[in-house]
Amino acid sequence: MKFVLLIYFSLIFIGVSQSYKSKESSIADGREIYNDFCIRCHLSDGKGTPGEIPPLAKSDYLLNDVDRSIYAIKYGLKGKITVNSREYDGVMENQGLDNDEIADVMNYILNSWGNSYSELITDDKVDKIKK
Repeated sequence: MKFVLLIYFSLIFIGVSQSYKSKESSIADGREIYNDFCIRCHLSDGKGTPGEIPPLAKSDYLLNDVDRSIYAIKYGLKGKITVNSREYDGVMENQGLDNDEIADVMNYILNSWGNSYSELITDDKVDKIKK
């Protein structure tokens, strides 16, 4: 019985320890996701296109409400928003990313191009963002 319990708790520990990765690892994975899904609109420098595609670099929209930004990636975004005092009125489609991928790309965006965010976005945090 002790052996079974030891294996059970070992598996739980392994599962928990693998569900969270370091911030550095998440950022590296997020860079790959960004390059696959986001770069074509927001560009390699995160500056977007003035008047058309909002910037992610030094973005007040992104940094002032991280949950709203997660929501936009998770469910898409349509309509007027204001980013760095400039209005944008477009559509960002849901990219079909899983919660862990959204967490990784958020960690990358929040720590790139002059952005700095001390917390780690996890897939659990993304999962709590509901429509």
